[in-house]
Amino acid sequence: MSVVVFIDTRGEKVAKAALEALTYGRKVADASGTTVTAVTFGDAGADKLGALNANKVVVARAAKTVDGQQLTKLVCAVAQAESAQVIVSTHDNLGKAVAPRVAARLKAGQVAGAITLPDMSSGFKVKRNVFSGKAQAWVEVKSPIKVVSMMPNSLPIEAGSGGAVVEEFNGDLGTPRITVKEMRPAGEGIPLPEAEIVVSAGRGMKGPENWAPVEELAKLIHGATACSRPVADMHWRPHHEHVGQTGVAIRPNCYIAIGISGAIQHLAGVNQSKVIAVINKDPEAPFFKAADYGIVGDAFEILPKLIEAAKKLNAER
Repeated sequence: MSVVVFIDTRGEKVAKAALEALTYGRKVADASGTTVTAVTFGDAGADKLGALNANKVVVARAAKTVDGQQLTKLVCAVAQAESAQVIVSTHDNLGKAVAPRVAARLKAGQVAGAITLPDMSSGFKVKRNVFSGKAQAWVEVKSPIKVVSMMPNSLPIEAGSGGAVVEEFNGDLGTPRITVKEMRPAGEGIPLPEAEIVVSAGRGMKGPENWAPVEELAKLIHGATACSRPVADMHWRPHHEHVGQTGVAIRPNCYIAIGISGAIQHLAGVNQSKVIAVINKDPEAPFFKAADYGIVGDAFEILPKLIEAAKKLNAER
């Protein structure tokens, strides 16, 4: 019996969310008195997982495809070989594509978007968000095999002791049904799902030419930049910066919304932020109802003051 953690190691470094999932798996394994096997694909980062809470790493180096069916076969094969009772993945686009398929193949109960470690004092209960994050619920999984996908920024990363065995996966994953013709990097900076601080702006900035202060503030406070859907739709900002129910769902430690009214679709993707600060000249903007801190005023007057304060704070450190 073991815990299997499925993560993506195709990038230049192992993503923060993947390390969180690995920590999650390590804690579940320790509570159960068992081991952790990481299963991954691609070349980058696989050999480093031994120092990051895995006892064994199984890597399919030849599988550079993003075909969900192939990756499902990979995870299921490793889970069956390891007699895994718990399978953990990140709750990102790849995890959402693979975890439900794994659960169906293995006849396992699944919890999508876990936000805490499971309560195993009497059974296996996992806490997750419901109703677009407006409430939380405990879900009990009674099946012998359990599949859990974990929300980013839900658990602090803990380093392991290292010494994992790295094995090559040589099984047949079948023929990919998806052909990747081109891959475009998202650009520099902190990926939104990994960011602990996010500075976001909307149509209140009046045009793409006014975005420099938003980017400067984000850089000064070591955050990522984001935007509302209308801004992305008007091509003021790239679509990978669009946060909300129809974009990237995030839960940073701090979310700063500048010139965003706070439509329900936007709130659904950011309302799990630990602290929300809103800047808007409209005192009736819906976002103020969800905010922990609010400033009623013109963003073009407030942003320079915030930038100066951030510079002063950095100089004092």
